[in-house]
Amino acid sequence: MIGLGTLPLSATVAPAFAQDENSEVEAEERIQVIGSRLEMRTATDGTAPVDVISGDELAASGITETARALQYAVPSFNFPTSSITDGSDAVRPASLRGLSPDHTLVLVNGKRRHMSALVHLNGTTGRGSSNVDLNAIPISAIKRIEVLRDGAAALYGSDAIAGVINIVLKDQREGGSITANTGQTYEGDGEQYKVHGNVGFEFGTDGFFTVAAEYHHKNKTNRAGLDPRQQYPLVDGELDPREATFDRLSHHVGDAEFENKSVFFNSAVTVGEGELYAFGGVSDRTSQSGAFYRRALDSRNIPEIYPDGFLPLLSPETQDSSFYAGYRFMLGEWSVDASAGYGESEFQYRLENSLNASIGPSSQTEFDAGTLSNDEVNATVDFSRFIPFVNNSDLAVAFGVSYRENTYAIGAGEEASYIDGGYDGRAAGSQGFTGFKPESEVDQSRDNTGIYLEVENMLTPDFQWGAAVRYEDYSDFGSNTSWKVSGRYDFNDQWALRATANTGFRAPSVQQLYFSNISTLFVDRGDGLQPEQSGTFNNISTVAQELGIEGLDPEESQSFSAGLVYNSYDGFTLTIDAFQIAIDDRIILSGDVSPDDSPAVAAALAASGADNARFFVNAVDTTSRGVDVVAAQTYQLDEWGSLRAQLAYGYNKTEIDDVNLPALLDGLEENLFDGVERTRMTRSVPRNSGSLSFTHDLGDLETRVAFNYFGDYVLENSQGVRTEFGAKWVADISARYLLTDQLSVSAGVQNLFDEYPDKQRPESQFNGIFMYPNTNAPFGFNGGYYYAEVTYRF
Repeated sequence: MIGLGTLPLSATVAPAFAQDENSEVEAEERIQVIGSRLEMRTATDGTAPVDVISGDELAASGITETARALQYAVPSFNFPTSSITDGSDAVRPASLRGLSPDHTLVLVNGKRRHMSALVHLNGTTGRGSSNVDLNAIPISAIKRIEVLRDGAAALYGSDAIAGVINIVLKDQREGGSITANTGQTYEGDGEQYKVHGNVGFEFGTDGFFTVAAEYHHKNKTNRAGLDPRQQYPLVDGELDPREATFDRLSHHVGDAEFENKSVFFNSAVTVGEGELYAFGGVSDRTSQSGAFYRRALDSRNIPEIYPDGFLPLLSPETQDSSFYAGYRFMLGEWSVDASAGYGESEFQYRLENSLNASIGPSSQTEFDAGTLSNDEVNATVDFSRFIPFVNNSDLAVAFGVSYRENTYAIGAGEEASYIDGGYDGRAAGSQGFTGFKPESEVDQSRDNTGIYLEVENMLTPDFQWGAAVRYEDYSDFGSNTSWKVSGRYDFNDQWALRATANTGFRAPSVQQLYFSNISTLFVDRGDGLQPEQSGTFNNISTVAQELGIEGLDPEESQSFSAGLVYNSYDGFTLTIDAFQIAIDDRIILSGDVSPDDSPAVAAALAASGADNARFFVNAVDTTSRGVDVVAAQTYQLDEWGSLRAQLAYGYNKTEIDDVNLPALLDGLEENLFDGVERTRMTRSVPRNSGSLSFTHDLGDLETRVAFNYFGDYVLENSQGVRTEFGAKWVADISARYLLTDQLSVSAGVQNLFDEYPDKQRPESQFNGIFMYPNTNAPFGFNGGYYYAEVTYRF
């Protein structure tokens, strides 16, 4: 339940293209979405584009992950599949408008949500970033999701460069539902089952307490090719007879196996003259994915432990928890919202079916490789009211103060996960992921204080405007001031023009400031994949200081957007919004520098134990341009029921304007920001994406057909070979039948025609094992999937 004091005001409302019957009713009433103090009659009455997706719409898709369901509902939201990318297999990156995952701010009930402790390191979209784990929030807890596709740092502070995702939790006082879902891929793997539900209770005389829970289990999928390589040492110069019986499906390239449990609640009750509210939740996920297979003849294997070789299994445990409480009340003519919240993400690295080859035959096979944790404390006080203004209009005024403290910690793994036991010169550390060493341990925090002022006004029935300014001061790098102005003019009842301009910023995350680790990565430098001890060093490390790597500065942005809105008299709506986002000093995780590159690097790395080094640096200026188109129409077909047609299309293109690398490392630009990183930043996500869906209601039967479009994208390997992966259409179909007023059954197929991405070039397939792109496949590479579910409402 979001009151006037909960959200800043200028973010306003725009197209709701994914609505169910409940949201259509809501749109006929006076609504408030993502911050506007001015109540709207419909979801296209605002100054900036906001997509409103109901919880029922998310559930009706049959997609079991919150982030994946959002991807299919909002084309500008990208949630690619990754495999064999360490922790990113468990917490996958997601992005908006082709920018980095950490350029999108996530709110829950209008309050800032904490980020995951994980840093994406291994080739995924947004390498070097962290993001909010949307899959930690169960779909059963969600009333609706609002996606603001516009810069909003002046409204919310750091991170809101690409936009804002606000997840509104369910708030019923009675009733609820329980759903059981099961399905599998056409290939017969990826079996999953999910049980989830919610229930509401009266709380006091006019309050509510709603709780939602989910249990979700999914088996792995595997689309690896057969391993043709020699597996065993030669026997008297001949192939070992076991070569003929070895199971060549040795790798795991596909979705991770996982088990997820989560519970969320939302509540509010009248206390005194105001409203006391609280919400939060906990999520616990255990996943399992594979690393590279270690052959029996590999020096990283110990035959006494694994005579046939082994596949190291990364089995991290991820916990997210959050709690917010606040009080809304009137102070004279002012609405006041005072709140405080705490969020924590913990990512514990665990290895199974592994070993530390340097310990020899006595090595253990399971390891605790260390723990990452990210804590966030937020406290805000917001004031708002309406003041009489010119033309007999009201001026909505809001101001407030916020305080945030972030703490990041790295705990070392158990000793066996990182030590060099000295056995036969073998590789040190747990295979699959080397444990964090004591030298990587850190426990650091930073805080910031922000103040803001916002105004919004409907000056005439045809003209609406808003403005905001925000000042924030950080304990580690200084201050920033950002602003935003917006306006809308209605030419008549059907046509309107809207526009915004704003500046923004993103403070370096505590993960980027303090993450440090030395791990074994496999790099192709022209002689096949070879293991290297690759060090990621934070900017306070000795290595970084010796090389002159300076501290991180905030990224700063300048954004402009303009849009056209059309509302026909027969219910057809169309919005077209163009945007430009220029970002200076984008933070990247650099490429590797090694002792062979320069004497300075050799000297700095001499005592570190690393073969190479990489850093977080402010290095790149970019400009992103694009356009979003949303259209919707409902047709009444008399005795044939009703048909809702919805179309959404997004185009975005990111270009690199300038590269500014550390001066001391001049001449090493190709190492620090090479073609691989350039391509990943500009072409690794589709520039074009869209969806066209039709939902037909006829009595107790509802059917849905959707066609989802994923445009071409490009990946580049370390040898400079670029591969373009072609555009694909993915079709989904489903049906739901209401057996009684309370009981319904559903069934459907996702990726009906069993579409796969283009295969990689032979030279990028690693002996034919990695047939499909394993880091940035926009719709995955599992093929078709069918499911069934039953729902009971009470």
